[in-house]
Amino acid sequence: MSDLLRQWQLTAPGLDHLSCIGSPMPQPGPGQVLVRVEAAALNYRDLMVTTGDYGRSMPHPLVPASDFAGTVTAVGAGVSRWQGGERVISTFVGGWIDGQAPADVTILGAPGPGGLASNVLLDAQWLVAAPANASAVQASTLPCAGLTAWFALVEQGGLRAGQTVLVHGTGGVALFGVQLARLHGAQAIVVSGSADKRERALALGAHHALPRDSDWPAEIRRLTGGHGVDQVLETVGGANVARSMAVLAQGGRLSMIGVLDGGEFTASTYDTLLQRAVVQGISVGHRRALEDLVRAVELNRLQPVIAAEYGFEEVPAAFAHLTRGAFGKVVVRM
Repeated sequence: MSDLLRQWQLTAPGLDHLSCIGSPMPQPGPGQVLVRVEAAALNYRDLMVTTGDYGRSMPHPLVPASDFAGTVTAVGAGVSRWQGGERVISTFVGGWIDGQAPADVTILGAPGPGGLASNVLLDAQWLVAAPANASAVQASTLPCAGLTAWFALVEQGGLRAGQTVLVHGTGGVALFGVQLARLHGAQAIVVSGSADKRERALALGAHHALPRDSDWPAEIRRLTGGHGVDQVLETVGGANVARSMAVLAQGGRLSMIGVLDGGEFTASTYDTLLQRAVVQGISVGHRRALEDLVRAVELNRLQPVIAAEYGFEEVPAAFAHLTRGAFGKVVVRM
């Protein structure tokens, strides 16, 4: 093992303050493990943290990226969960094991340890065994995007056959939503501004793909025979929420996930009351749900959608790709 730890460190907000540095390799203390990172998937949150647009201050310096896959190379005293040599993935919310989230959790990739590094030292409880039949690149996409869709639709939403799911966009969470809907026998309707991405969403398994600049609420009502949609993955926020609420079925559920159109939203109180709508905020999910997702990926051979892979020296280019928008996940290989 090299005795040099290499990591992309952000010293201040802005991509121009992101640089690759070297430092001595850390060793795990009691309850800790050292993981050799093999792939790190970038999320839109990572971009906002890096550019300073996240909406809350972060301590600097920091290492971005909450999602990574790798191999345990060393374990500290008292660790029984891992022996060394296991293929693992990170948990986005470190310390949230199951049930309600405790007050003392740590978000990886700011302010907690980040995955854009050759090695990561972290609590042994903050890892899950990777899917046995997934590559490191594929596995790295599960901790945030995969789990967010799973937690919203399955863990909290009780997704079942015959339901209709409205998915906004074609990013990582959205495409996992399409795949999970298909896996559970549900119908997925995608709304996207790109004709090319709409075609690709249909090829992935979406039943319908509608233009964002169209009267898609009216078309959804028509497509569902007036029933509306049972669940919404709301990745846009802002004024889009009111339109999503307008197409909810009776007792439907809207999962607030993204803030692309801003952190504030408005919706009709009348629609909420008359449709007995459930609006839930989703902040990824706990470790047990991630373990459930891993089992589903293994058993059903689910293939995460990878938009592009970049080498460790190409991290700025990977962030640039994320800025342009991607169909699926942008992943950095170590």
